[in-house]
Amino acid sequence: MKMKDHQRQSSDRISSLPDDIIEKILTFIPIRDALRTSVLSKRCRYCWTGMQKLVFDDRLINVSSDMGVVKKYKLVITIFHVLLLHKGPISELYIHISDEEIVNEIDQIILHLSRSKNIKKFIFEVYRYDGYYKLPCSFFSLHGLEHLSLKYCVIEIPSMFNGFSMLKSLIFVEVDINATMLQRFLISCPLLEEFTWIGRYVTDFIGDNKCTFVDLFKCLPSVQAVNISRFYNKDFYAGVMSQKLHTPLVYLRILVLQVCFGKQDEISSTLCVINSSPNLEKIKFKMLRYVGQTFNTSFLDPQDYSGLNLDHLRELEITNFHNYAPEMEFVKLIMAKSPLLKKARIELDNSISVDIEVKMLQDLVLQPFPRASTSAKFIIERPKKLPVKAN
Repeated sequence: MKMKDHQRQSSDRISSLPDDIIEKILTFIPIRDALRTSVLSKRCRYCWTGMQKLVFDDRLINVSSDMGVVKKYKLVITIFHVLLLHKGPISELYIHISDEEIVNEIDQIILHLSRSKNIKKFIFEVYRYDGYYKLPCSFFSLHGLEHLSLKYCVIEIPSMFNGFSMLKSLIFVEVDINATMLQRFLISCPLLEEFTWIGRYVTDFIGDNKCTFVDLFKCLPSVQAVNISRFYNKDFYAGVMSQKLHTPLVYLRILVLQVCFGKQDEISSTLCVINSSPNLEKIKFKMLRYVGQTFNTSFLDPQDYSGLNLDHLRELEITNFHNYAPEMEFVKLIMAKSPLLKKARIELDNSISVDIEVKMLQDLVLQPFPRASTSAKFIIERPKKLPVKAN
């Protein structure tokens, strides 16, 4: 009997592990499987309730696609069940729901989360066929947030909103928010270090509700990394009258933009931000194609930017390069002002033929331009072809 007890104890090594180790292990498996571990032993029955990372998505419920109503309510019930029994802080919470008929239930879930005030990282995506999901007022009570990612949401900030004082990272993907609300949101996040804004057509950033590219950066005095892409409103880049912001962006290290260098306002706005960021370490641009006549690029002359000193820039990357004159002049300007630059990589657009590429290389050899860094690698590449899937 003693031998059997010894064998049984030695075979159950998992149950003998400390609680924090078991919780760590559970975070590496789907939450559906983590819940199933409660039947393994009395010791494991409630281990999942201390998991600090929770992921809720459509894979949580194993129901056939023709049972949509059942799947919808099983998903909601499961989320409530986990959250009600959960103990301790939640370091990371991911919710992805692709059912447009459970808006009221989602509101109740967020209301419950707002009462705990212990969520640090929240990734929230709701895909609806009939429009975006409007965040309820209770969402703005998640004061402990440090990282927030929203997708397909509508934001209308309530009057009692005092900001997310702990927020360090913010990601907006297809988020509907007007200019006034956006500026108020950003200003209310004093510790914000990373900001990503992707994929919203800014039609309402004009008139009394105006917000320009430069205005946006005025709301980000402590930001270290910015990623902005897929904007097509010309008024968003208008109104730049100076080469620098009044308050420099001394913390900005990484700048990622999708820009069109066929429009002088966009170039001027972009250069204003770069010229106001003395500690930039990486610049990455994805160029947009434009149709129209080229303009005078004399304002990109390095001599006109005697005060531009990119003493910390080490990497310049440009994709979708069309070989427009403003694009090349911009590259020359940056390389002439970056003494510590290690690599300048240009990936050509698919529309660039081999003949144009050869001519571009010949022009660079015949007309060398000044470089502040003699050790910088200047790389020109063609876009990589995606692998063709076999039928």
